Amino acid sequence: MDGKIAVVTGASKGIGLAITQALVAEGVTVVAGARSPGVDLPAMTDDGHVVFVAVDLSEPAGPVALVEQARRLGGVDILVNNAGAVTPRPEGFANVTDEDWERSFGLTLMAAVRTTRATLPEMIRRGGGSIVTISSVNAYLPDPLVIDYSAAKAALTNFCKSLSKEVGPAGIRVNTISPGPVETALWLGDHGMAQTVAQAIGTDPAKVAAGAAADAVTGRFTRPAEIADLAIILASDRTGNVTGSDFAIDGGLVQTL
Repeated sequence: MDGKIAVVTGASKGIGLAITQALVAEGVTVVAGARSPGVDLPAMTDDGHVVFVAVDLSEPAGPVALVEQARRLGGVDILVNNAGAVTPRPEGFANVTDEDWERSFGLTLMAAVRTTRATLPEMIRRGGGSIVTISSVNAYLPDPLVIDYSAAKAALTNFCKSLSKEVGPAGIRVNTISPGPVETALWLGDHGMAQTVAQAIGTDPAKVAAGAAADAVTGRFTRPAEIADLAIILASDRTGNVTGSDFAIDGGLVQTL
C-alpha cells in the first residue's frame, strides 16, 4: 500500500485514530479529518505521513474541504467513512426531537454521503479505489435506547450496498464494517453510553459496561486496533474482488445468521 493516499473521517480518536495509525504503518499518506486533532494526531503530522484538516463533517462544506486537500496531494485511493456519534435515549422515543434526528442523520449518514460524493471523481481518475465505511451492528440490531442512531446506521449500510453496485465497474469497491461495543470514549468515556445509561437507571458505569461486554460470546468489547486491521484488509488489493459486503466484528453479539 506504499504511496497510496487515504482520507479518514473522524480520525482524531477511537476507531478513526486506530485506522489512521494502521494505514500509516502500511505506507499510506492519510488526510485525517476531524473537528480537532486530539492528543495523538499532532505527532503523526510531523513526519508528513498525516495531513490533518480541521473540518465539521456535519456541514456540507466539510467533506469537500477534506477531499480537496487529498486532491492537492495527488488524489484518493482509499476512503474510510468513520465519522459518527451516538446519544443514548433513556427517556424514550417521544423525547427524541426533530433536531436530534437531523443531527444523527447529518453526521452518521450525510457526512459519509457527501465525503463519498466528493471522493468518487478522484478515485475514478486514478483508476479505482476502496471505500470502507464504519457502520454498526445496530443497523440490523435495532435498539430503542439508540433509536435514531440505529436508523441512521441502517440507512448508511443500505447506501453503501447500493453504491457498490453502481461504482463496481469503475474498479471502486464499497464495503462496511459493523462493530458491536468498542473500547472507545463513545462507550466508556465521560458522557459515553455506559455513563449515560448508568445515570438513567441509578447504577455504576462499570456495571453497565460489564453487562454489555457479557452480551458478546467472547465476553469483551472489540478493540479499535482489531477494527483497524479489518479496515486495512478491505482497503488493500488482497480483497480485490470483495465489494458490497458487510463485516460484523462484535464478539458474537449478534447470534442470528
